[in-house]
Amino acid sequence: MQTTVKSSVTFEGVGLHSGAPVSMSVHAASPNHGIWFRRTDVVGVDAMVPALWDAVNPTPLCTKIENQDGTVVSTIEHIMAAFAGCGINNALIELSGEEVPIMDGSSAEFVRGLLAKGVQQQGTDGWALRILKPVEVRTDMGWARLEPARNLSIDFAIEFEDAAIGAQSKTLNMANGTFVRELCDSRTFCRNSDVEAMYAQGLAKGGTLENAVVVDGDRVLSPGGLRHADEAVRHKMLDALGDLSLAGAPILGRYTGMRAGHSMTNALLRALFADPTTYEMVDCDASINANLPGAGVTRSEIPAPH
Repeated sequence: MQTTVKSSVTFEGVGLHSGAPVSMSVHAASPNHGIWFRRTDVVGVDAMVPALWDAVNPTPLCTKIENQDGTVVSTIEHIMAAFAGCGINNALIELSGEEVPIMDGSSAEFVRGLLAKGVQQQGTDGWALRILKPVEVRTDMGWARLEPARNLSIDFAIEFEDAAIGAQSKTLNMANGTFVRELCDSRTFCRNSDVEAMYAQGLAKGGTLENAVVVDGDRVLSPGGLRHADEAVRHKMLDALGDLSLAGAPILGRYTGMRAGHSMTNALLRALFADPTTYEMVDCDASINANLPGAGVTRSEIPAPH
């Protein structure tokens, strides 16, 4: 079933890397529209950018999409995860700058705003992308794989020197609101040793201890500590769901990431679509719809604000 938001919702914040104020409004869209961003500050060139895998301009720290005129929208992974986790597949997002607002560093505020407005079923069948055989990409840092499964599951593992993170792994079946209950409030994270390096590169100007988990050795520097003991790997799973949603349809398959990131997940989608024998597009019948990530999600499942 195709869906959109029942009414518009606006989010105000700052860009994580630019530090600039930004306003973002999510509007309802017609069936088969998909997810598109429109830069309201852009004139003279195409301001519309599709949220699709082949529009991604790979970067290590976030997911950035770009159209043929060079119009860019960056740090889209958290709002895309919110759309996927709430089961929204048609929307127009108007953005006053280049970056999606970072909010608290997770998807929770996006999920809260979207579900407060409600999700509108559009009476039109949708499609899903069924994985038919394994697809894998590897680098010196890690690897990522998609393989056949009845519905989407995510299996992720990370390993960091800082004891506050260390080695973490988690596996979740993403059906029926798992994202909203288990992942949406997990924040982006970084090591304190990386913060100065990012500042030196002109990045993370909008980053604070209020919108990211910053760790230093065995210490968590952010006020209030962790929301989950394994918040770091949960956030990586959140990112993965957002990046996988750029396939343009819900994925029926198992995603496994070992020290994977935005660029690797995009490389995995590119490898998938490069080989038509690895997948098929299927109509979403009742049994498929019932097991999608956003099926049956209610506002009561959103974790309480921190």
